[in-house]
Amino acid sequence: MPKLTKRVVDAAEIRPAEYFLWDTGIPGFGLRVLPSGRKGYVVQYRAGRRPRRMSLGPSTVLTCEQARGRAIAIVAAVRNGEDPAAERDAWRKAITVRELAERFGREHIAIRLKVGTATEYRRNLRRFILPALGQFTVTGITRADIAKFHHDLRHIPYQANRCLKVVSKMFSLAEMWGLRPDGTNPRKHIRKYPEEKRERFLCAAELRRIGEVLREMEAEGIELPSAILAARLLILTGCRLNEVMTLKWAHVDLAERVLRLPDSKSGAKVVHLGQPAVELLRDAQRIDGNPWVITGTLPGKRLSDLQPFWQRVRARAGVKDVRIHDLRHTFASTAVASGQGLPMTGKLLGHTQVQTTARYAHFAAEPVRMAADAVAQDLCRHLR
Repeated sequence: MPKLTKRVVDAAEIRPAEYFLWDTGIPGFGLRVLPSGRKGYVVQYRAGRRPRRMSLGPSTVLTCEQARGRAIAIVAAVRNGEDPAAERDAWRKAITVRELAERFGREHIAIRLKVGTATEYRRNLRRFILPALGQFTVTGITRADIAKFHHDLRHIPYQANRCLKVVSKMFSLAEMWGLRPDGTNPRKHIRKYPEEKRERFLCAAELRRIGEVLREMEAEGIELPSAILAARLLILTGCRLNEVMTLKWAHVDLAERVLRLPDSKSGAKVVHLGQPAVELLRDAQRIDGNPWVITGTLPGKRLSDLQPFWQRVRARAGVKDVRIHDLRHTFASTAVASGQGLPMTGKLLGHTQVQTTARYAHFAAEPVRMAADAVAQDLCRHLR
């Protein structure tokens, strides 16, 4: 068995069947000669009981010494307990982030998430994540790649943080599915950008103006009555937009003065109605064959988008910075300021976490201030 040299490689004859010339110095290092005349360097070894063989490269590209150096490195790695061929095969079989996202969509987004959240996840994947990261392999992508992606979105910090959340969940599932080693989520240790909680509350004068605008629109008969109904319900119930827009008459129990919602952000819940909301629903028009409370223009369909209508309302009322969700904040702040405790307010809003309601705690001081003022005024009269 000769030591492989350039002279030996060049002199290797062509035979009808493939054969190998093995080097005398490096165990497992050899030259493979094909019937076609092609010659390539190989190294073979055992990983446990499994024989493994790796191609090092063709003799027309590598010199014998270069191939020998590669073989030595591989044999050394094997002696350290590694399996270079298995690592190479795993790398070749590694799926891309785009392929992972397809499975993520089928097995998580479509099954586990509510419609609104699923829509937002898919939008983040389509617009931001896949254009930037889709070509990376799931095993090859690093924390540095994710950090750069997050940094590149620093001009839209809220969106950057939402995308980071999607990436984190996707790679957590990749670990569960055996596509990455446990504990290697590349999102780990990347800090989100600070987010300022935007909470806008309408004052009494602003609420009166919105009420005037809704009455004017009702008298004009230009806007959909169901859109006006939706705005009033949002103000009087503190419900989320989707809860009102997907409300069916089957969910309305006027006798018990409740809405029995089969699904919401926090799951099934009961919304207790004040008398004004009860009267609003009692007087609302019901259309035969249409199960929705907030009906659209198509037969049997609901109104799908309230935003254009609300933009017209707020522009006309002079409160252009007020979002629809601010109506829910206003309901909550009014409840706390009127003396309702945080637990009761949380129950009215359907909060499952005490911390969620705690943001309105500062409004609880108003009744105390009013009481202190009344007592002080009483005492002051005796001092005069």
